Amino acid sequence: MQEIYTPDKTFDKNDFTQGPLPKGEYENCIFKNCNFSDHDLSDFKFADCTFVGCNLSLVKLAKTALRDIAFRDCKMLGLRFDTCNAFGLAFTFDNCVLNHSSFYNLKIKKTYFKNCPLQESDFTGCDLTGSIFENCDLLRATFDTTILEKTDLRSSYSYSIDPERNTIKKAKFSFSGVSGLLDKYDIQIESIS
Repeated sequence: MQEIYTPDKTFDKNDFTQGPLPKGEYENCIFKNCNFSDHDLSDFKFADCTFVGCNLSLVKLAKTALRDIAFRDCKMLGLRFDTCNAFGLAFTFDNCVLNHSSFYNLKIKKTYFKNCPLQESDFTGCDLTGSIFENCDLLRATFDTTILEKTDLRSSYSYSIDPERNTIKKAKFSFSGVSGLLDKYDIQIESIS
Protein backbone atom coordinates (compact mmCIF):
# COMPACT_ATOMS: atom_id res chain seq x y z
CA MET A 1 0.00 0.00 0.00
CA GLN A 2 1.41 3.38 -1.04
CA GLU A 3 2.09 5.84 1.79
CA ILE A 4 0.62 9.28 1.31
CA TYR A 5 2.31 12.67 1.72
CA THR A 6 0.10 15.36 3.26
CA PRO A 7 1.42 18.93 3.65
CA ASP A 8 -0.24 21.99 5.21
CA LYS A 9 -3.58 20.43 6.15
CA THR A 10 -5.78 21.03 9.21
CA PHE A 11 -7.68 18.13 10.73
CA ASP A 12 -10.44 19.36 13.06
CA LYS A 13 -12.49 17.09 15.38
CA ASN A 14 -11.58 13.93 13.47
CA ASP A 15 -12.27 10.69 15.35
CA PHE A 16 -9.52 8.38 14.13
CA THR A 17 -10.88 5.56 16.31
CA GLN A 18 -13.75 5.31 13.78
CA GLY A 19 -11.75 5.80 10.57
CA PRO A 20 -7.97 5.58 10.89
CA LEU A 21 -5.59 8.28 9.71
CA PRO A 22 -3.97 6.98 6.50
CA LYS A 23 -0.36 5.90 7.01
CA GLY A 24 2.12 8.34 5.55
CA GLU A 25 4.06 11.54 6.04
CA TYR A 26 2.42 14.66 7.46
CA GLU A 27 4.26 17.95 7.23
CA ASN A 28 3.20 21.30 8.70
CA CYS A 29 -0.24 19.90 9.57
CA ILE A 30 -2.50 20.88 12.45
CA PHE A 31 -4.57 18.33 14.36
CA LYS A 32 -7.26 20.02 16.51
CA ASN A 33 -9.52 18.18 18.96
CA CYS A 34 -8.87 14.84 17.27
CA ASN A 35 -9.25 11.44 18.93
CA PHE A 36 -6.34 9.06 18.28
CA SER A 37 -6.93 6.95 21.42
CA ASP A 38 -5.38 3.46 21.07
CA HIS A 39 -4.58 4.22 17.40
CA ASP A 40 -1.52 2.63 15.79
CA LEU A 41 0.71 5.42 14.45
CA SER A 42 3.70 3.10 13.99
CA ASP A 43 5.97 4.09 11.06
CA PHE A 44 4.11 7.40 10.51
CA LYS A 45 6.19 10.52 9.89
CA PHE A 46 5.20 13.87 11.40
CA ALA A 47 7.30 17.00 10.79
CA ASP A 48 6.57 20.55 11.98
CA CYS A 49 3.06 19.51 13.06
CA THR A 50 0.91 20.82 15.91
CA PHE A 51 -1.51 18.76 17.99
CA VAL A 52 -4.04 20.81 20.00
CA GLY A 53 -6.65 19.36 22.35
CA CYS A 54 -6.15 15.83 21.03
CA ASN A 55 -6.55 12.52 22.84
CA LEU A 56 -3.42 10.47 22.06
CA SER A 57 -3.64 8.12 25.04
CA LEU A 58 -2.13 4.66 24.52
CA VAL A 59 -1.22 5.43 20.90
CA LYS A 60 1.38 3.04 19.46
CA LEU A 61 4.52 4.90 18.33
CA ALA A 62 6.87 2.15 17.06
CA LYS A 63 9.35 3.79 14.65
CA THR A 64 7.14 6.90 14.43
CA ALA A 65 9.04 10.03 13.37
CA LEU A 66 8.21 13.10 15.48
CA ARG A 67 10.28 16.01 14.23
CA ASP A 68 9.66 19.48 15.67
CA ILE A 69 6.19 18.67 16.99
CA ALA A 70 4.19 20.91 19.34
CA PHE A 71 1.65 19.26 21.64
CA ARG A 72 -0.80 21.59 23.45
CA ASP A 73 -3.70 20.70 25.76
CA CYS A 74 -3.43 17.01 24.81
CA LYS A 75 -4.24 13.88 26.79
CA MET A 76 -1.25 11.57 26.27
CA LEU A 77 -1.43 8.81 28.89
CA GLY A 78 0.94 5.86 28.70
CA LEU A 79 2.86 6.79 25.57
CA ARG A 80 6.07 4.93 24.69
CA PHE A 81 8.16 7.73 23.18
CA ASP A 82 11.13 5.39 23.64
CA THR A 83 9.89 3.33 20.67
CA CYS A 84 9.85 6.35 18.29
CA ASN A 85 12.33 6.83 15.49
CA ALA A 86 15.19 8.56 17.33
CA PHE A 87 16.43 10.45 14.25
CA GLY A 88 15.50 14.13 14.56
CA LEU A 89 13.19 13.42 17.50
CA ALA A 90 12.07 16.81 18.86
CA PHE A 91 8.89 17.98 20.54
CA THR A 92 7.43 20.43 23.07
CA PHE A 93 4.59 19.84 25.51
CA ASP A 94 2.31 22.60 26.84
CA ASN A 95 -0.47 21.68 29.28
CA CYS A 96 -0.42 18.00 28.31
CA VAL A 97 -1.23 15.05 30.57
CA LEU A 98 1.77 12.72 30.15
CA ASN A 99 1.34 10.39 33.13
CA HIS A 100 2.80 6.86 32.76
CA SER A 101 4.78 7.80 29.62
CA SER A 102 8.25 6.46 28.78
CA PHE A 103 11.19 8.51 27.56
CA TYR A 104 13.62 5.67 28.33
CA ASN A 105 17.13 6.19 26.90
CA LEU A 106 16.08 9.05 24.58
CA LYS A 107 18.33 11.96 23.66
CA ILE A 108 15.85 14.83 23.87
CA LYS A 109 18.02 17.80 24.77
CA LYS A 110 16.33 21.20 25.22
CA THR A 111 12.83 19.71 25.43
CA TYR A 112 10.21 22.05 26.90
CA PHE A 113 7.56 20.69 29.26
CA LYS A 114 5.09 23.31 30.58
CA ASN A 115 2.21 22.65 33.03
CA CYS A 116 2.40 18.89 32.43
CA PRO A 117 1.51 16.12 34.86
CA LEU A 118 4.30 13.55 34.32
CA GLN A 119 3.43 11.25 37.20
CA GLU A 120 5.12 7.84 37.07
CA SER A 121 6.82 8.68 33.77
CA ASP A 122 10.17 7.04 33.02
CA PHE A 123 13.22 9.18 32.23
CA THR A 124 15.75 6.39 32.90
CA GLY A 125 18.91 6.86 30.80
CA CYS A 126 17.40 9.93 29.13
CA ASP A 127 19.53 12.89 28.04
CA LEU A 128 17.54 15.98 29.06
CA THR A 129 20.45 18.44 28.86
CA GLY A 130 19.14 22.01 28.79
CA SER A 131 15.50 20.96 29.07
CA ILE A 132 12.90 23.00 30.93
CA PHE A 133 10.23 21.55 33.21
CA GLU A 134 7.96 24.51 33.97
CA ASN A 135 5.35 23.83 36.67
CA CYS A 136 5.33 20.05 36.09
CA ASP A 137 4.14 17.38 38.54
CA LEU A 138 6.84 14.69 38.62
CA LEU A 139 5.36 12.50 41.36
CA ARG A 140 6.97 9.04 41.23
CA ALA A 141 8.68 9.85 37.91
CA THR A 142 11.83 7.75 37.49
CA PHE A 143 15.19 9.47 37.07
CA ASP A 144 18.03 6.94 36.96
CA THR A 145 21.31 7.53 35.07
CA THR A 146 19.49 10.53 33.59
CA ILE A 147 21.47 13.49 32.25
CA LEU A 148 19.92 16.64 33.73
CA GLU A 149 22.81 19.04 33.05
CA LYS A 150 21.57 22.64 32.78
CA THR A 151 17.97 21.39 33.14
CA ASP A 152 15.56 23.83 34.80
CA LEU A 153 13.28 22.24 37.42
CA ARG A 154 12.80 25.37 39.57
CA SER A 155 9.01 25.55 39.27
CA SER A 156 8.35 21.80 39.16
CA TYR A 157 7.48 19.65 42.15
CA SER A 158 7.09 16.18 43.70
CA TYR A 159 10.26 14.84 42.06
CA SER A 160 12.76 12.52 43.66
CA ILE A 161 16.19 12.66 42.00
CA ASP A 162 19.27 10.93 43.40
CA PRO A 163 22.29 13.21 42.70
CA GLU A 164 24.60 10.19 42.95
CA ARG A 165 22.77 8.26 40.21
CA ASN A 166 22.05 11.16 37.84
CA THR A 167 24.12 13.91 36.22
CA ILE A 168 22.79 17.21 37.56
CA LYS A 169 25.68 19.63 36.95
CA LYS A 170 24.39 23.22 36.60
CA ALA A 171 20.75 22.05 36.84
CA LYS A 172 18.41 24.58 38.45
CA PHE A 173 16.21 23.75 41.44
CA SER A 174 14.09 25.91 43.73
CA PHE A 175 14.94 26.06 47.43
CA SER A 176 11.68 24.24 48.24
CA GLY A 177 12.48 21.53 45.68
CA VAL A 178 15.90 20.67 47.07
CA SER A 179 14.27 18.14 49.40
CA GLY A 180 13.55 16.06 46.28
CA LEU A 181 17.32 15.59 45.95
CA LEU A 182 17.58 14.23 49.49
CA ASP A 183 14.71 11.70 49.52
CA LYS A 184 16.96 8.66 49.65
CA TYR A 185 18.41 9.80 52.97
CA ASP A 186 14.98 9.69 54.67
CA ILE A 187 15.66 12.89 56.60
CA GLN A 188 13.23 15.53 57.79
CA ILE A 189 13.65 19.04 56.47
CA GLU A 190 11.76 21.74 58.32
CA SER A 191 11.77 25.50 58.18
CA ILE A 192 12.05 27.35 61.44
CA SER A 193 10.24 30.59 62.02
